[in-house]
Order: sequence, then C-alpha cells, then structure tokens
Amino acid sequence: MITQVSGLSALADRYDGFVLDLWGVIHDGVVAYPGVAETLAALRAAGKRTIMLSNAPRRATALIEQLTRMGIDRGLYDEVLSSGEAVYLELQRRTDPVFAALGEALYHMGPERDRNVFDTLTYRSVDIDQADFVLNTGPVDLSETVEDYQSILDRALARRLPMVSANPDHVVIRQGKRITCAGAIADRYADMGGQVVSRGKPDPAIYTVALAALGIADKARICAVGDALHTDIRGARAGGIDAVLVTGGIHADELGIAWGETADPVRLAELARHHGETPVAAISKFVW
Repeated sequence: MITQVSGLSALADRYDGFVLDLWGVIHDGVVAYPGVAETLAALRAAGKRTIMLSNAPRRATALIEQLTRMGIDRGLYDEVLSSGEAVYLELQRRTDPVFAALGEALYHMGPERDRNVFDTLTYRSVDIDQADFVLNTGPVDLSETVEDYQSILDRALARRLPMVSANPDHVVIRQGKRITCAGAIADRYADMGGQVVSRGKPDPAIYTVALAALGIADKARICAVGDALHTDIRGARAGGIDAVLVTGGIHADELGIAWGETADPVRLAELARHHGETPVAAISKFVW
C-alpha cells in the first residue's frame, strides 16, 4: 500500500528541495487552492528550496504573473520552469538536431496567449499550407477537443510537417472540468504517422534543467510533488528523484474523491498499478 500522509511536514526532513507541479497542486487553472501560500511559506521557513515545474505551453514569466494574480507572492518560491520555456530555448538555440532541421515558417496551433513561446524569435507565423512545421500549444478554446483539429492534422500530415508540442499533457482539470491539452493532439498526430517532438514532463531532459536550477547535487534529497502519475510521478522517476502524489488532482474521479478528501488505500494502490508508477507517499492536497 502507498503511505498517505496528512501533509508535507511528515516528509520534509528527508529532503532539501521540492519540484512542484502547478496545475492540480498549486492551483486549478483559475484560483490557488486553499492553504497553498501558507504551505510554500512553511517550506521556505524550513529552509527548503523549491522550483515550480509545469507543462504549461508558455514561458516562465507568464506563469510567475499568473501566480502573482492568484495571490502567490514571488518571494514564496525559488525557481520556475515550464515546458513552454524549454521549447522556447530549443527554438532559440537550435542545437538539438530535430530543432536545427526546422524551417523558419511555423503554423501556430494554439491560443494567442501562448505566442510568447516564439514571437520574440526569428520565426514567421503562417498558414498551415505555407508552414515548415507545426508549433502545437493546445486548443484555442477550452471547449475544443482533438476532433476539432483533425482537418488541420490531415493537412499537416499530407505535407509531412513535423510537430513541436509545447505541452505533453493530455488533459487538465479546470475548476472541475476536463480540458484537452496539446499532448492529446500531438499523440493523435503521432498515431497518424506524423513526426512529433515535445519538451516537458515526463521527459527526463527537463528534469536535468530543473535540478540544475534547484542547485541541490544529491538527488536523494529532492522530491517532486504532482497530481499526475503519467507525467509528474513517471517524470520524477525518470529524473532520478522521489515523488509524492496529490490525490485530489487529475486522478480524483478515478479515486472517487473530491479535492481534499483522503483516498481509499485499495483504490489508490490499484490506480498506481494501472499506471505502473508508485510514489513514495500520497497527500490529499498540497498542505504542510
């Protein structure tokens, strides 16, 4: 069985730093969860370093602004890294062979708010029929699904365009509703035979960057906190660090609980077996 603890204080002595997921742990996409600011303050008071690691398809500065609007002061956490930031750096540096081979004309599949992933770089945003590659940051409208993008995917595949996905997530929970993310569209394109490259959890490459920013050499002294077994927990394992599962996030429906409720131990164990991932512990919500 997976040990369920009441809060991070039960585990804090084991670790010097924490890698924290955002959506499903810190906030629900609109507001911060109750007690988050106090928990971050307690981590800071205990001398723990923190990095926010998100699969958000936008740059880290946008995430800091969002957290500030939610009442999470910048002084409560140390570093921020997003999948969007990682993609921005790859597009800028072009040292990875896949990114180096991309042309200069991109088709942006995503909302205007995600344009900061590329709009200060030298790329041109064009129609799909003139593009060298697709930059996928997710659906434009929160109500859209993968099927709404099938015709664009067909046109991209016909031209054999590579796709860069700036968010590996398939779905997030936004105030109780499931929202399709870029990862679901990217997987459809890959299933069709399209070439897809992505950056973010659970790719171990992003943990190399995150842990370097955290500045703690001993991986045994670092713990990730996330709500998704297939990205947060799997990614932490791939990155060589421990992970704690927040059960009230994306898996709450599978566990038959609401936010803040304790999961049934048997259902939690079954969920972990289903995903093939076992966290070192679980908590119902991000609390101290």
